[in-house]
Amino acid sequence: MTRRTVSIVLLFLGVMAIAVFGVAQDAPTEAPAGFETFTLVENPGSQSHSNGIPEPVAGDTYAIDQTIYEQENDPTTGLGPLYNARACADCHQNPVSGGSSQFTELRVGHLDENGVFQNPMITIADSPVCVPGQPTCITGRSIVNDRAVVAEAQEHIPATENIRALRAALNTLGDGFVEAIDDATLKGFAASQKALPGGHIHGEAIEVPIFEASGQTRVGRFGWKDQHGSLLSFAADAYLNEMGITNRLRPHDTTTIGKSTADPEDTPDNLNLAAIDHFAQFIRGTKVPPRDPALVGTPDAVAGQALFEQIGCNTCHVETIVTAPAGTTINGGAFTVPDALGNKIIHPFSDYLLHDIGTGDGIVQTPAFPETAPKLRTAPLWGLRMRPRFMHDLESLSLADAIKRHHGEAEGVQHGFGQLAPQEKQQVLTFLHSL
Repeated sequence: MTRRTVSIVLLFLGVMAIAVFGVAQDAPTEAPAGFETFTLVENPGSQSHSNGIPEPVAGDTYAIDQTIYEQENDPTTGLGPLYNARACADCHQNPVSGGSSQFTELRVGHLDENGVFQNPMITIADSPVCVPGQPTCITGRSIVNDRAVVAEAQEHIPATENIRALRAALNTLGDGFVEAIDDATLKGFAASQKALPGGHIHGEAIEVPIFEASGQTRVGRFGWKDQHGSLLSFAADAYLNEMGITNRLRPHDTTTIGKSTADPEDTPDNLNLAAIDHFAQFIRGTKVPPRDPALVGTPDAVAGQALFEQIGCNTCHVETIVTAPAGTTINGGAFTVPDALGNKIIHPFSDYLLHDIGTGDGIVQTPAFPETAPKLRTAPLWGLRMRPRFMHDLESLSLADAIKRHHGEAEGVQHGFGQLAPQEKQQVLTFLHSL
């Protein structure tokens, strides 16, 4: 069975599962595509278009969701004491709100005497020693923030934390459809890869906690380490770790030095929705990144896609996925897939699994899975043409260089690309530039 055949079989099985377990489901339809969450200083959100997702409460609008997503914070609204950015759109903003960007975050840690990854212990405010539980000691997380609201709170990396990595801000456009992918689909990708000859490619699906459904887990799909399985969990974690703003799902700051507001700082508005609810709703309402209309149907792009499949790139960069049927309950019962997201065909070019391709950062974010240290989530390729730098650390300045960095599980595929004729390589690159 070829890799292309495996992908086709998986799509067939996904459609069959809908027919078997759904009730009189219509044939799946293509998810709407477009860069349509325009960023405006005046009347934010007024020219944006969602994918048709219904608002959770009367009175809410997609423009309101986007406005709050783009809203700048300061210490009076809970920013900090430690943070990286003042608004979601500061990091997710290319070419429109919700996209990727040039921003990177810093992750560090170390190995204990048994070779097990440990989060850093970082002192601030000139404290001579890190005592967990004290405001001068930052523990329990791998992220190190670049900014602080007061000088005393600024973090600096101790020499003991010798595992260090940069992570690019991720694209979130179309992630509502990704959230709506059934767990069985992702586990199916992992199973099909393990069945391939040679056993070189073996993506891992991990079960991660759903913050809004205590005690419940789901297959992770968001973040470079698949550390989140729901968009609300993702939003709550980012609000605390990237902006230092506490919320009902992440209610405590990492330090009180420089803090002037009470926890949780993200409180419900007049619609009884907190900012994290608006963030999740905004992301769920985004359309998937569109293909480049000038390149997508050209002979070189078509030939390049055929070569992409021939050498096996689509084993991990899965081209087509069908989301769960509308009405499916996910996220531990906390969310029901709406018509706008259910039974939709998407082309993310990712299996959303964790793989070791030789570029892993050594960080573990879900302690129950220490083997994930050298692994990273397969980067979705939709919207690729909007990125000037590539890979998780943005250190590749060309797509050709990014391909050359694929080793480990991807060694055979990378070798296959290397064996192509120069014209064929350029056709693959043309195809990638069409995404």
